[in-house]
Amino acid sequence: MIPTLILVSIISFGIIQLIPGDYLSQRKMDPTISRETLEQQKENLGLDKSLPVRYWKWVEGIITRGDFGYSFSNYRPVANVLFEGRLGYTIFLGITNLIFVYLFSIPIGIFSAVNQYSISDNVVTFLAFIGLSIPNFFLALVLMFFIAGPLDVGANLGVGGLFIARYMGAPWFHGFVPNMPKIANFFWHVWPYVIAVGTASLAGVVRIMRGQMLEFMNRQFAQTAKAKGLKENVVIYKHVFRNAINPIITNFGYSFRRLVSGSLITAIVLGVPTVQRAYWNALNQQDEQVIMAGLVFFALMLLVGNLVADFLLAWNDPRIRYD
Repeated sequence: MIPTLILVSIISFGIIQLIPGDYLSQRKMDPTISRETLEQQKENLGLDKSLPVRYWKWVEGIITRGDFGYSFSNYRPVANVLFEGRLGYTIFLGITNLIFVYLFSIPIGIFSAVNQYSISDNVVTFLAFIGLSIPNFFLALVLMFFIAGPLDVGANLGVGGLFIARYMGAPWFHGFVPNMPKIANFFWHVWPYVIAVGTASLAGVVRIMRGQMLEFMNRQFAQTAKAKGLKENVVIYKHVFRNAINPIITNFGYSFRRLVSGSLITAIVLGVPTVQRAYWNALNQQDEQVIMAGLVFFALMLLVGNLVADFLLAWNDPRIRYD
């Protein structure tokens, strides 16, 4: 993982340098800013140094001080720019989304496979195609229209964001008593995001689960288990399911990065403050050190997800554990 992160940081830094201009390019268009001021800012930000020197100073700060640098735009610590007021919400939304996806997709995929070519299977397959084909942000717009239109509750409960105005600065607890109106309003704003982001993933996992179940249900060991008189539920859940679940576990590892990133366009549409929105703002401003830290952090979460998936695969499948 460590060599991979180093390689990611080097490639990311190189790609950022290929972008035409730098952070000061937009400021050069402002006639009120003098050339001397721009040169001073260039020196203060370290943009006058060579590329290897700038990269090494960034890495040295991480190794010696755990410091990912400062944002060019407001000179705040990079961690504050990316995560302050965002990381907790992003992780909660990511966990909720993963629970929504895997809690429903695995049973639906098994049910669809067991009832292959039945009416219910055709309905599930059709809905899975619909879920895969609808863009997340468009579904978010439809949900917002539905909340504000036919349901007609947007004025009271709010549409978009995470709270209505009167709960934004309110505490979560009054002493040891939870602030239930704020918590209820928060969850009201969470469900459209979870459904909009999770629908496509849910549909994809359902299709994978169904295909894997059908493949292993026709394998010789499953047929032999049935011929020996084992109950169908035992064959399905004890033998077939444990073999079919491996690709789902691998897919879960790839999904791990969403715990700290979220869905960019859907978050913009719904006004949700995710880490990826802060990263997108840094990209638009060519805020070099924020971009670098974001890329490395997202790569780290993907690697951690793959590591977790490896452990889960070894726990589920003795063949992997013995190899």
